[in-house]
Amino acid sequence: MIRSLLHKWIGSKLPFLLCILACTQLSFGQNDTNSTATIQTIFDEFMTYRHENKIDKALETLDQAAKIAEENEDAKLLLDTYHQYSRLFLEEGDRETAIFYWDRASILLKDISYSYGQAFHLYVDAALLFDEGNNFQSLKSLEESRMLSNNRNLSNNILLLEASIFTNIEKYDNAIKNLHALIVNSDDKERAFLATRANLQLAKISVKLNDMDEGIVHSKAALELAKKHGFAKEIRMANEELSAIYEIIGRYNEALKYNKALEQIKDSVFTIEKVKLDAKTADKIRFEHQMNEINKLTAKNEELSESKNRSEITAILTSAFLTIISLLAVSLFRNNQIKLKTNDLLYTKNKELELARDAAVSAMEAKTNFLSTVTHELRTPLYAVTGLTHLLLEENPADHQKEHLKSLKFSGEYLLNFINDILQINKIDADKLEPLSIEFKLQKVLTDVVESLQQNANENKTKLILDYDSAIPQQLLGDPIKLSQVFMNLVGNALKFTKNGKVEVIAKLLQKEEDNVRLYFEVRDNGIGISEEQQKNIFDSFEQGSIQINREYGGTGLGLTIVKSLLGLFGSTIHLESEIDHGSSFFFEMDLKCDSKALENVAFELDPEEFDFKGLHILIVEDNKINQVITKKMLTKKEITCDIANNGNEAIDLAKANDYDAILMDIHMPGISGEEATRQIRKFDQGTPIIALTAISLDDSLDSFYQAGCNDVVTKPFKPEVFYQKIGENIFKNKMEGLV
Repeated sequence: MIRSLLHKWIGSKLPFLLCILACTQLSFGQNDTNSTATIQTIFDEFMTYRHENKIDKALETLDQAAKIAEENEDAKLLLDTYHQYSRLFLEEGDRETAIFYWDRASILLKDISYSYGQAFHLYVDAALLFDEGNNFQSLKSLEESRMLSNNRNLSNNILLLEASIFTNIEKYDNAIKNLHALIVNSDDKERAFLATRANLQLAKISVKLNDMDEGIVHSKAALELAKKHGFAKEIRMANEELSAIYEIIGRYNEALKYNKALEQIKDSVFTIEKVKLDAKTADKIRFEHQMNEINKLTAKNEELSESKNRSEITAILTSAFLTIISLLAVSLFRNNQIKLKTNDLLYTKNKELELARDAAVSAMEAKTNFLSTVTHELRTPLYAVTGLTHLLLEENPADHQKEHLKSLKFSGEYLLNFINDILQINKIDADKLEPLSIEFKLQKVLTDVVESLQQNANENKTKLILDYDSAIPQQLLGDPIKLSQVFMNLVGNALKFTKNGKVEVIAKLLQKEEDNVRLYFEVRDNGIGISEEQQKNIFDSFEQGSIQINREYGGTGLGLTIVKSLLGLFGSTIHLESEIDHGSSFFFEMDLKCDSKALENVAFELDPEEFDFKGLHILIVEDNKINQVITKKMLTKKEITCDIANNGNEAIDLAKANDYDAILMDIHMPGISGEEATRQIRKFDQGTPIIALTAISLDDSLDSFYQAGCNDVVTKPFKPEVFYQKIGENIFKNKMEGLV
């Protein structure tokens, strides 16, 4: 048993809290004058040993006091001794032994009237409650203790323990008030020790409040007092605090100085031999006390056996039995308290976590809805800006006006790209994007991207090359729109940072097994490159390498974030290799499905030059008057006539009464939406192409547009060439396929 207790002692924690180390004014039972003086001397020695961290000596002095109390049958002195044992073991991390002595003191208190003993008993109870995390119950016990005794030393120690509790529950003003009172205390027993402890606690609070200068002042004051009076444990704690503070504020030489002092202290004071000696002494005393209790009961039993006094034997055995039951009941009660407190704490924490989660979700939804609304509302006036700019450029403006109009067009397109990027990121964050799985031709997707960015390449005098592996199956299953977005961002980025150079778009077949293919993609340039430091954050939102790069080349810094997120939808990961002034390479692999048995259909491809718009008659469904005017003028430029419907109901009526070559359908309108209007039209007209012409918001889905019966989607505000291309493709391609 001694060996196991020794192991437990050696493995126990360092002193658990600042407040419990406070030493109290000791009160003693009524004895003769010589006995009282002896006891006072013993307790003075005990206090000195405690302050100097000589635990073995402190325990030995308490043992002397306990023996004197038993010899003189002084219940009050024995109670005081048990309290000191309980507090000392709690300070040293042996909670089980601390509760053992506290329970013995509880039994003694039942038979004596001793207000100071009761007050100190409540103080130790508060320390035990604080140790197990019951802050508010601990405060209640301290308040009851304060009401039972006005002893100065006990009152000061209550202040110190209260300060620790206030710190725990973040009532820093109350804690600081208590601690400042202790710094100037007039305690006749522990003035210096209490001031040292108060300074240490104030230093910790200052660090929590990010006031490092104040933390240094109080730590140094504590260190000075501790050195002066030989408070070994407090010297170590002050050095630890100073080392930590100086490290936080970056004064590493000072931190090293106190760290070295700390190592010296640990080597000289807190040695393994000392811990073993303290543990051995503690085990010895605890064992003696337990054996003493057993011997008392044994002696009583032998005495009663000899006298054959059955009634007395029964009474003593009953008393012993009740004593054991009482101890067990007290232990069970405290354990039940711990369990109830733990359950209450878990319930409270769960509620806090649920509230925090709900708040985070609400904040995310609010942000998402806000960005969705803003981006959607910005598209409508942008449509007017870009549309009117296009129309003015088409009307042969003067040369000095043309320059301004081109700048306006560029600014409108830049703002449009920025809004599109924000909406895309917002959709990704809100989990609104899902990859499609439709048939498409990869070569056409990549060719379209290269051709659409060829003008940018020409402006930078850069060669834009597509290296496409002919072994890749022509018909693949996937999401061509999102794949196109990935390459538009990657190739656009490469062209932006490459002048008088070369950009290559590479697509290779890595593996083909039945209907599964693994493809390798790479966008390589020989532009300005990216440093190793910048590569760490290049895929984060609004990161663009540096402020200088942003100012010189422009852009939002969202392109690569979108690429990373879109590839994540396909289970793919983007990789980067780059070197300053030697270019960059972005590459990834992707698994796709293919239909090797499918026939390669001949697609009808028409060039925009082949479109003959003259004589076409189109229905415009649009509730915004400015947008109506702009769209109509753009159609008139191509000699296309049109009717205008202000809402969905008018669109249905006009579609029934007239034959149109195509319908341009706005989605968001008062009354019935464009989707519903499209469904109604499809009930009686399956052939007329319907093109959704809308500012897509967060909750909109391209899939729902197609399911409603739309043939294509043009996002407002749009580029005029895209607008005409979509109209031409859907009208003329549809007619040609019908002829075939």
